Amino acid sequence: MTRKKKSELFLDDIGLRRALTRIAHEIIERNRGVENVALIGIITRGATLAKRLQLIIEELEGVKVEIGLMDINLYRDDATTRLDQPIIQKTDILFDVLDKNIVLVDDVLFTGRTIRAALDQLTDFGRPRSIQLAVLVDRGHRELPIRADYVGKNIPTNRTDRVSALLVEHDDEDGIRIERSSANSKQKTSQEENG
Repeated sequence: MTRKKKSELFLDDIGLRRALTRIAHEIIERNRGVENVALIGIITRGATLAKRLQLIIEELEGVKVEIGLMDINLYRDDATTRLDQPIIQKTDILFDVLDKNIVLVDDVLFTGRTIRAALDQLTDFGRPRSIQLAVLVDRGHRELPIRADYVGKNIPTNRTDRVSALLVEHDDEDGIRIERSSANSKQKTSQEENG
């Protein structure tokens, strides 16, 4: 049995921009403005999305919200079991999180383990008034009781599928691509031939 990956573009650059704009509107509405809101993007693509959300919110509200960047690699619960060495990047949270409404931003929500690590790290910086979660894609298959407050797109997937958020800053294009795995075997082919 061989496994082939079938790749499809689920969301293009226009759809991605609309999803981020909708998330920005929802953040503003839920927090009754952005006076006490700060964004923290999880490196790498979550940080890029947080910067984009900051710009959209500034266009809508005329206010530049504070932004931080977070590398959660040292807080992962699988850090000691991973075969490769994680590349540790800088965590930049240059404001006091105390009494802020923090919006964590990530690209794809899957098992919830990345967000759990981000929550652990964030509490080392202090106690915010609230922690909210914004993700571009929620693909399901949670292993922990974590739910996003703001979701660009819900995408039903199989556990073996791969969902990638493509951002022009990293990938030369914007969009969401899904690689779906399908099993091909001689048995399947013979079943199709037989009817």
